[in-house]
Amino acid sequence: MARTTRRGPYICGIDAALDVVSGKWKGLILWELDAHRVRRFAALRRGLPGVSEKMLTQHLREMEEDGLVHREVYAEVPPRVEYSLTEHGRTLNRALGALGAWGGERMRREGLEVVDVAGVSHG
Repeated sequence: MARTTRRGPYICGIDAALDVVSGKWKGLILWELDAHRVRRFAALRRGLPGVSEKMLTQHLREMEEDGLVHREVYAEVPPRVEYSLTEHGRTLNRALGALGAWGGERMRREGLEVVDVAGVSHG
């Protein structure tokens, strides 16, 4: 898969940040890895209802290339692969906290539905 180079030019910092988290699933991948620290692919997929295997794989690869996600492959049979946030990914997740709070307030204000994933609210 060809890497999409993200090197600007950018109009502002928000433009540069949104370039890295573009796509429906990247913010949720950050949230899931922050909440659970380490996840295998199948567990990540279960935690993100509606994501396809192809899209999750693509986003994880991009996030690894951007230095947000660490992929650890264990030499076992069958191979075990685990994903976790890098420090760079954790700082991005913290930065997105205010955006999440804004979104939560919007959901409350407008009475929008929240998906319940295995008993854990994403609010």
